[in-house]
Amino acid sequence: MKKKPQPLAPKTCHVHPDMKLGDDVAIVAENMEAILRSPSYSLAQEDHSLLTKVEMRGVRMLLELNKPELALQANAITSTVIVFGGTQIVERAAAERRLADARRAREAAPDDPRLTRAVVRSERLLERSRYYDEARRFAKLVSIDNQCEDRRDFVIVTGGGPGIMEAANRGAFDVACQSIGLNIKLPAEQQPNPYITPELCFQFKYFSLRKFHFILRAAAVVLFPGGFGTLDEMFETLTLRQTHRMQPVPIILFGRDYWSKVINFQFLADSGVIADEHLKLFTYAETAAEAWQQILDFHEAMKKQA
Repeated sequence: MKKKPQPLAPKTCHVHPDMKLGDDVAIVAENMEAILRSPSYSLAQEDHSLLTKVEMRGVRMLLELNKPELALQANAITSTVIVFGGTQIVERAAAERRLADARRAREAAPDDPRLTRAVVRSERLLERSRYYDEARRFAKLVSIDNQCEDRRDFVIVTGGGPGIMEAANRGAFDVACQSIGLNIKLPAEQQPNPYITPELCFQFKYFSLRKFHFILRAAAVVLFPGGFGTLDEMFETLTLRQTHRMQPVPIILFGRDYWSKVINFQFLADSGVIADEHLKLFTYAETAAEAWQQILDFHEAMKKQA
């Protein structure tokens, strides 16, 4: 039989001997200081220990919703162009250094299969360093003619990290334009890249709120080659468009050869798990100019339909 809980014994108050409560000025003053120092007396928004409690998750999510929104409004940003892509695709010079390091390591231990594998992977990443250049060039094209004092359209937004994200923020930086970074703490990526507009670089705890801000003002989504994170973002966007849960936007897969090997979209349609018309939710591009022209053509067509 479960034991019935016993009521707690009432706490007793201890009064200093030979004095009446409140008569000692020093004790009262000490208690007043304790009141003012107590976390319970601090304003709720200044109580860090309160805000980090599990029970306050909803409040933290609301803060992550509103903080970037207020900053984007203050900077007159009306629409964005999302650039997704792999963190490991870096500019050519950096890719060459990585390959050289991998080859030196293999020379020191030629029988180690992991080092041989590292060389092969570094060679492939060097081949794909051109995508870094294209992402940087694309961001320049998008940014240079679409930012003015009272309104900013097609502002580049990335996840704020290295690789393709860095390239896109860097392209806007090259032409002295604003760009956004929606950074998130991850085990291997703690720092934002240095090319984001400082007042538009945000740190998130919750992936869901970060994704919400990506989509909210999106006028286009451009996906460069990448890994699990890029695939997650691609399928998230395709699903939202397939289900009509977000505004119509061009979804551009940069590099047909890469994407056709990663995902056989036609097989999905042939298998009946997606409709044939869902293959029209995205297009391919091979150059920065081609991707930008597709975005312009898409929005021109939307204006004519309106």
